[in-house]
Amino acid sequence: MGKYFFNETDIRSAWEHVLSAFWQRYPNPYSTHVLTEDVVFREVTPDNCLLSRRLLTKTNRLPRWAERIFPGNLSRYVYIVEDSIVDPNNRRLTTLTWNLNHSKLMMVVERCVFHGERERPVWTRLTREAWISSGVFGLSRPIQEFGLSRFRSNQMKAMKGLEHALSKLHISAAQSHHGDTPKDSSEKAKNMTSPSSSQKPQEYV
Repeated sequence: MGKYFFNETDIRSAWEHVLSAFWQRYPNPYSTHVLTEDVVFREVTPDNCLLSRRLLTKTNRLPRWAERIFPGNLSRYVYIVEDSIVDPNNRRLTTLTWNLNHSKLMMVVERCVFHGERERPVWTRLTREAWISSGVFGLSRPIQEFGLSRFRSNQMKAMKGLEHALSKLHISAAQSHHGDTPKDSSEKAKNMTSPSSSQKPQEYV
């Protein structure tokens, strides 16, 4: 049956800023497990949407109990495909990611939607979903539990990494327009990019 993850978060930053930060979020101190990112394909559609496909390489450290079960030559790296659609007319960025290798051991499919609501122009709603499954007979349940736990940890790091990229953008903009010191700009950026404290709780099935 697999595991399902759902989360909604309000980001206190305009959609256009979140979009810029999304493309600039690597490298950052919270996502050191992300090693490389490469653009494989990019195209602008007739209705002015940007389609992209990227390939990312991440570390894939197994838990200790799994190291005793699976072969030692199992790759310690996982290759991730990230498809994205930027729809500027509707202020929406949609991403779909999945792993290319180790898919029988564990498959993780993630869908994120960054939506800029016109009624709240300085906020962006992030909706994140993930489906985690395993094809290993007799061990699928603990593998899926581990996958869900790791995904929860990694998505928190991803959120901090995005906030880090947003802070850098706001600091740069503040220094350019107002002549603030780095310390003043850093404090302003920290206040602007914090997620809302009223975000909806995570739900699991």
